[in-house]
Amino acid sequence: MASKPAAPPAPASTADACPISPVVDLVFSRWTTPILWALNESGRQRFVELERRLGTVTPKVLTQRLRQLERDGLVRRHYHPEVPPRVEYEITGLGRSLSAVFAALGEWSAAHFAEVEKARTAYEGPLPR
Repeated sequence: MASKPAAPPAPASTADACPISPVVDLVFSRWTTPILWALNESGRQRFVELERRLGTVTPKVLTQRLRQLERDGLVRRHYHPEVPPRVEYEITGLGRSLSAVFAALGEWSAAHFAEVEKARTAYEGPLPR
């Protein structure tokens, strides 16, 4: 009797299944990409400038994301001990190194997003909840 081939072992983590998962989680969370894009395009900005530019982000969420980006080395915070205190944020060299990734995604979007919209319109299955 022939034995069945053994099933491949299940990945121990998401990173094992897809080695770019940690980077995707880091760079493409809800507000991270727009923050990095804004800082890359406009240079050093104050908190309120970023908040206005991003539109619907709450101050709490913007603060959390900026802290995470600072912790991860993608954004630098500059504190100016003035009255009133002034804080500015800028993208670091590490953060700027993602420019090519964002440019490639922009090109892909320009070339293919109409196809995505067409597929969405044609889709007749159940929608995700």
